[in-house]
Amino acid sequence: MTKDLTVGKPDKVLWKFCLPLFGSIIFQQLYNIADSFVAGKFVGEDALAAVGNSYEITLIFIAFAFGCNIGCSVIVSQLFGAKRLKDMKTAVYTTLISGGVLCLALMIGGLVFSDGLLRLIHTPDNILSDSKLYLDIYIWGLPFVFFYNVATGIFSALGDSKTPFIFLAASSVSNIGADILFVTAFHMGVSGVAWATFICQGISCILAMVVVFRRFARIETEGKAKPFSWKLLVKIAAVAVPSILQQSFISVGNIIIQGIINDFGSSVIAGYAASVKLNNLVITSLTTLGNGVSNFTAQNIGADKLPRVKEGFKAGIKLVWVLCIPLTAAYLLAGKYLVYIFLDEPTGTAMEVGIRFLQILSPFYFVVSAKLVSDGVLRGAGMMKQFMAATFTDLILRVVFAKMLSVFFGTTGIWLAWPLGWTVAMGMSVMFYHSGAWNKKCQDPILVTL
Repeated sequence: MTKDLTVGKPDKVLWKFCLPLFGSIIFQQLYNIADSFVAGKFVGEDALAAVGNSYEITLIFIAFAFGCNIGCSVIVSQLFGAKRLKDMKTAVYTTLISGGVLCLALMIGGLVFSDGLLRLIHTPDNILSDSKLYLDIYIWGLPFVFFYNVATGIFSALGDSKTPFIFLAASSVSNIGADILFVTAFHMGVSGVAWATFICQGISCILAMVVVFRRFARIETEGKAKPFSWKLLVKIAAVAVPSILQQSFISVGNIIIQGIINDFGSSVIAGYAASVKLNNLVITSLTTLGNGVSNFTAQNIGADKLPRVKEGFKAGIKLVWVLCIPLTAAYLLAGKYLVYIFLDEPTGTAMEVGIRFLQILSPFYFVVSAKLVSDGVLRGAGMMKQFMAATFTDLILRVVFAKMLSVFFGTTGIWLAWPLGWTVAMGMSVMFYHSGAWNKKCQDPILVTL
């Protein structure tokens, strides 16, 4: 099933397209939430700290997979909107080949340097072995992460947000069951948590790729699509590389912050590991909705329907703010109970840290969501320099303020760094959007002539 995002009322079209994306990312986050829940409840606080500690490094690998997703999705959206179906197929094949090579390089590097990375962020000795075990198993499953992300990018580019939702819903629910089975029945500890995720992600990836190729077989083109194009690779990379750098530098920043947090001990790490999962659930969800705005923008640019892009921006802001209201209220009013989900017999320090983290960050979800919608328009229009400028400003400020404020205010100072970075970056991103530069950019040819 494909969906043309260039026709229909933008508000209705964007909401129908984005809501399944939101549901998909909720289930995607259930992978990590389930890992933390099972580790904290059925293994112990140190196991939760180990999974949470490794998670910050896995985000580097996810950044590369996410970049492939965005690069493929934006270019395929533009080609689909322009009805250049043969070139669209070539773009997909090119992404799969180049993504596979990149994935292999990351796996080799990750397996070689995982121990060094964990020591670099001051991982406490009591959780080092479990952190490395979880991380190594995760790295072996990277091909599933990569190709599943490319598949979801293709579905989104074709206007289909329901298929990824179905896959993720089934896979995530299965992952929860497998986590509990491997840990409680087979007594596999942290390795059971990791292997459950590996297996469920693998099945989901294989099924998604089968559906992609079957769907492509039904799309008729004039002549056979080329299996690879250097020109299209350059165009895909022009979007993917800044997105990879964005996510990678954010991950590196998070690792630096994790290193600062680790100096406060394993109880603080456990509290942060629980609350940051809840925070990432919101941020990743809002980022995915921003990606939906990118797909909407890119298809309408390809179809030369620029006024719809502005309407899509307004609809996107309404969408994310409506979702922020219940999420912010839940974290402010019920943060204690949500953090407790991940901790069995938690220390007072772990609970206090987790609750304070959510209380400080959640009111600023309205701020960061506006940035992510603006980012979606900039990225869909190919305005990657402006997109990168706002993102790197956020990252640099968060790292600098976390280091500085932790000296005076302890862990509370670290948590304050998030809203400070978000606020400045949001102002920059919205300013770039309202400057109208993206509209002028859209008037230039975006795609190569093959």
